[in-house]
Amino acid sequence: MKIAVIGVGRWGVHLLRNFLAHPQVSVVAVVDPQAERLAAVKQQFNLDENILLTTQWQDLQQIAGLTAVAIATPATTHYTLIKEALNLGYHVLAEKPLTLDPVECLELCQLAEQQHLVLMVDHTYLFHPAVEQGQTVVKAGTLGDLRYGYATRTHLGPVRQDVDALWDLAIHDIAIFNNWLGQIPIKVQATGTVWLQGVGNGQLTHSPSGLADLVWVTLTYPDGFQVYIHLCWGNPDKQRRLAVVGSRGCLVFDEMSTSSPLTLLHGEFERQGNQFLPVNQKPEVLELKTGEPLQRVCDRFIVSMIQNTAPNISSGWVGAELVQILSGLTASLNQGGQSVIL
Repeated sequence: MKIAVIGVGRWGVHLLRNFLAHPQVSVVAVVDPQAERLAAVKQQFNLDENILLTTQWQDLQQIAGLTAVAIATPATTHYTLIKEALNLGYHVLAEKPLTLDPVECLELCQLAEQQHLVLMVDHTYLFHPAVEQGQTVVKAGTLGDLRYGYATRTHLGPVRQDVDALWDLAIHDIAIFNNWLGQIPIKVQATGTVWLQGVGNGQLTHSPSGLADLVWVTLTYPDGFQVYIHLCWGNPDKQRRLAVVGSRGCLVFDEMSTSSPLTLLHGEFERQGNQFLPVNQKPEVLELKTGEPLQRVCDRFIVSMIQNTAPNISSGWVGAELVQILSGLTASLNQGGQSVIL
């Protein structure tokens, strides 16, 4: 499989590393608008002289037999790049989000199907061993009746200047909840606070108040299950914690815990008269498979191309659903927290 990597910034360099190591892939080109980035990756990976290094992605058309492109460029460029790549007959692996517009996402998904090409979005968390194991636990009914979910994703920077904390951070947790629950929300609500980049600061923003540094999200699923998410890039207390609570226990994915990232906390109430007493309480650290999630993403992309099948776990359609949810949350945020029906 001849593959070109477009964009070798913070994340694209990891895609390049994985494809260079893949036994069924030949990286034939690397594209980045900054010549110094091309020089850096050439030195870092000791790239073969036959690999095309270019600042113009249109130069890829001169490569005979190019099979696919991996796109890790700013989200604002995704629509144009992906559309042109699909029209040229290339399979596409795109960094998340697919685009910033739900209508554009649907157009790209339909185009990929018409061209019989794979369109996959790099939602890396969906390939994390803890997320895969968590889905198994939830679907097995181990937690009893599901009651609610919550997540916290905070850190001190980096502060984005193109999107707010919602678009920067929420997509990961929403993707995990959707995956674990096997549903997508039907109603969303969001409120936020702007401290750093208000409207008067001269930045471009889709929000009337500026780019929110703090966002509180509520998702409501078809069966009534609700999720509450706390997002902030101005918090020195770095957290990456997500949980689903049921009548017989709580499943916690704590990415910051190296010893026990996925824990099943058993516990339930037993009624004695008019009292509710906690019983059967015990923590259970779940063993996980080993392996880099991004490596699994790249491998699934290759397998999907070989078999000419859609990568259901992280297809373009999954990416489009997530963009639709984020767009609804943005509408709610801009309307002062009013609920939005999807």
